[in-house]
Amino acid sequence: IEYHVLDLSEEYEKHVIEYFRKEYKEGRTPNPCVICNRELKFGFLVDHAHKAGIAFNFFATGHYARKETREGITFLKTAADAAKDQTYFLYGLESSRLEKILFPLGAMTKSEVRSLAREHGLEVADKPESQDFVAGGDYAPLFENAETAPGDIVDTAGKVLGKHRGLPFYTIGQRRGIGLSTGPTPLYVLGLDAKANRVIVGPNAGLFSSGLISGNFTFQDTRMATAEAVSATLLRGMAKIRQNHKPVPSTVTKIEKGVRVEFDIFQRAVAPGQSIVLYSNEGLVLGGGIIDRAVPAE
Repeated sequence: IEYHVLDLSEEYEKHVIEYFRKEYKEGRTPNPCVICNRELKFGFLVDHAHKAGIAFNFFATGHYARKETREGITFLKTAADAAKDQTYFLYGLESSRLEKILFPLGAMTKSEVRSLAREHGLEVADKPESQDFVAGGDYAPLFENAETAPGDIVDTAGKVLGKHRGLPFYTIGQRRGIGLSTGPTPLYVLGLDAKANRVIVGPNAGLFSSGLISGNFTFQDTRMATAEAVSATLLRGMAKIRQNHKPVPSTVTKIEKGVRVEFDIFQRAVAPGQSIVLYSNEGLVLGGGIIDRAVPAE
């Protein structure tokens, strides 16, 4: 297979980095890997390859994921190595695109892949794990040339407790680095109010939610996109609200704009801007979308 290098730096800056900055400024907690996979790796990269005259029948990647076709619909399916599964980042790939994608590592464990790489003398056999789209997880350099206005840190009653250094430096569930001397009861970031430029803090109990709303949620099987279809099947699934989150049994209800997901068990730190991905008990990705807001536990 001939080796090609395609430059997507401009697309990456525009569609991933700028998206990340914009979402944080609006008080949300984005997941750039979702956008990067959908828009760049399986979008612009494929388009650029075609434009460069590179002929191919299938597009293979090293993601830990599988796929399965049922009744003419191709679904993502969780990888054999559950600890490395990456389907959470890939939920935006519709059936027609998945038909032309191969995941050769999906049925293997990471240790098996490393062993195979050593057998073939590949230098990447012992390459360290990559953890974040920004080295070390420090996002501060992304905002060096951006306006990040300081504002008030308030409690749930609106009482001012201190000052924050800019919304991009805070996220839902954060405890360390808030900049407050809280006394015996720890305070956590409960919300980010972009309109008032406020960071809302409170005790850990305030982080729990009974569900969430996702306005742009899409179903892998588009026939499920109507309220009648969802109601008829009493749609149940396993909801995952971030990559390292253990999926929780949930019920999905179609609403005027998007869906409402109700957890069987209250979940902690549901962050707007992250993604909600719904799985079947067999590991099929039934759908997903961006979290707009959490529904507070009562």
